[in-house]
Order: sequence, then structure tokens, then C-alpha cells
Amino acid sequence: MTETSAGPLSTARPSGAQSLYERWKEAEGLRTIRGFFVKNVLDAELTPWTSRGGSAAFINLAGSEGINDSFIHELGPKESSTPIKHVYDETIYILRGRGATTVWLDEGKKQTFEWQTSSLFAIPPNAWYQHFNLSGTEPARYYGMTSAPLLMDAMRSLDFVFNNPYVFADRFNGEDDYFKQTERVPDGGYHTNFVADVLGCSIMAGTAGYDDSRGPGARGTRFNLVNSTRRNHASSWPIGSYKMAHRHGPGINILILRGQGYSIWWLPGQPVERIDWGPGSVVVPGEGWYHQHFNASPEPVLFLAIGSGNERPRAGGGSWAASGSGEDQIEFEDEDPAIHREFETELARNGVKCTMGDVHPLCTAR
Repeated sequence: MTETSAGPLSTARPSGAQSLYERWKEAEGLRTIRGFFVKNVLDAELTPWTSRGGSAAFINLAGSEGINDSFIHELGPKESSTPIKHVYDETIYILRGRGATTVWLDEGKKQTFEWQTSSLFAIPPNAWYQHFNLSGTEPARYYGMTSAPLLMDAMRSLDFVFNNPYVFADRFNGEDDYFKQTERVPDGGYHTNFVADVLGCSIMAGTAGYDDSRGPGARGTRFNLVNSTRRNHASSWPIGSYKMAHRHGPGINILILRGQGYSIWWLPGQPVERIDWGPGSVVVPGEGWYHQHFNASPEPVLFLAIGSGNERPRAGGGSWAASGSGEDQIEFEDEDPAIHREFETELARNGVKCTMGDVHPLCTAR
């Protein structure tokens, strides 16, 4: 079997030099999107990815803080990617198109599954895989999130990352039906390695299901890709409402799937920043950044959160509260009054009525 090319990079790191991860990216020849958010990953500019096929761009947003990265990868009609394997985790959400992925540990036992727009799956660590665009007329584009920065900079060896013979048999051992969607479990989510349609499977605002506890009528759907270290969930909340401010660890990628609105975030004692978003936008709150999401559109909002920031230990000990409880969540009665005033102004501009009269002490729609 042909080994994966890791590129002609020295793994020694002189004082003050770039990390191995940054040097690897430069050798791949792609641009890196930086900053605090991506306005729309559906129309982001891509460049040819010589080593893997298709075209792509890396994304390193400030809130990821070096524990993970993301990227956009597109295959043209009938195009396939170059077979590759790596020890880092990779979670994939299909932005548009239809295709198939083949995964294997042994050339003689390959398994292939098909995907479409809104499919979600995780690549098993150190398994070979290859993507195929099955359309003869339309490109296929996906959003991937990986733990590559953490692994590369910890091990300082691309050979370890890309040419490692170790088999993670407890995560993937070539089992049949590994990428077959399972039924929803009682907690309102899925424990599976493949989700055919996140949009179709997600519990929407106003329906029965898992209550994510951060806003009136908000509903959540857990997508625990059981053999990945990343935990994912979709969240929807109703027209004319928003969620309580909360904070957690870094690196949770929030991809807007439906609706229009905005988010604010701030560190204690620092100015509040606002980001306006719509379908295709990506925001990544950093560690300890209070953040809050607002639905300013005449339809429910739905986002997909890919990441595991709540599992990261906090500086000074302990861990982030998974529920955003206690000091990690600000109740409506304790928030800055200017936040709700701005929200009602935004709704009036869009011809939408506030629906928070029963839960927010400052709401004028009582």
C-alpha cells in the first residue's frame, strides 16, 4: 500500500518558529481563513488541493485556540479524493451534493456508504478513506473539523500522524454496517457513526423532545458519533426568542443550518462583540467567552454544534459545566438590560414579534 505523503518538512522546531501544524498547512498550499467567524462556507473561495484532490481552504478561527481546526473541501463532478489516513479525528458535515465514502483497514475488506446534503459522520482514526462525488453535473462540498493541530503540535512528527501502523481496533475494526444510522435513543438523540440527514433528524423548536434548557421552546438533538472523541448536537429555538448567555471550553464549531439572526460574545470586563449570521455561517466561541444566540428571523433557527469544549479541563481546576449552569450561565433576570432592548429593536426592524413575555422580565410583549 502506498504510504501517505507527509511533505518535506523538518519536525524540529527552532525557538520562535511556526508550529509543525502551521508549516504543514503552508506546504499543502491552501489559504487559511482566520478571524472570529465565517460568513458563509457555502460560497467561500477555495484553491486546488494538490495532495488530496479537489479544492479546499483551512479555517482557524480564534475560538478554536489550537485544539482543533476546520476546513472546507469540494470535489468537482465525478471527482474523487486521494486515499489518505491519519491518527487525528475528523468529523464531516456535507454542505451540498451527493456522493460516497469508502473506508478500510485492509484492502480486501473495504466498506462504502453513500451520503447527501446534510449528512454527518466521523472518519475512524488511522483508517484509510476516500471520498467520491457521484454527481456528473454538480460539485460536492463538505465541512470538516479535526484535531490535527493538537496531534501535530503534541507529537511533532508528521510520520507519526500520517504513516502510523497502529490500528485503533476499539474504535473501528472493519465492522459491517459501521456507517449505518441507528434509531433515535430515549434521550432525544442518536448514538451512531452516520446520520443521513441532520436537518431531517433534528428536533425542531415547538415540538416534543430534548429541552436544551437555555431558552423558551428551545430543543436539542444529540448526535454522539460513538467512536469519535467529538460530541455534536443540533439546537433549534423559536421565532422571536433567544438563549441565555453561557460559556464553555474552546473549539465548538457552530454551523448555522436554518434561519437568520446574530450572536454576541464577550470576556468578563471586555466589550461585547456582535456577529450577524445566516445559513452557512460558522462561529466558534473561545474558552470562557460568554456568548448568546438570537433568532431575529420569521422562522425557527437551527444550528449544528461540532466539538467537545465542555470536556476540556478549566484553568485552575475542575471542568466546564456541560449544561452551562451556575456561573457559566446568565439567567434572563441577571443579564444586561441593553441586550433585550437591542433584540426587540432588531425584531421590530424585521417585522417579528417578541415571544419572550412569559420568561423575560423586561419583555414588552406581555
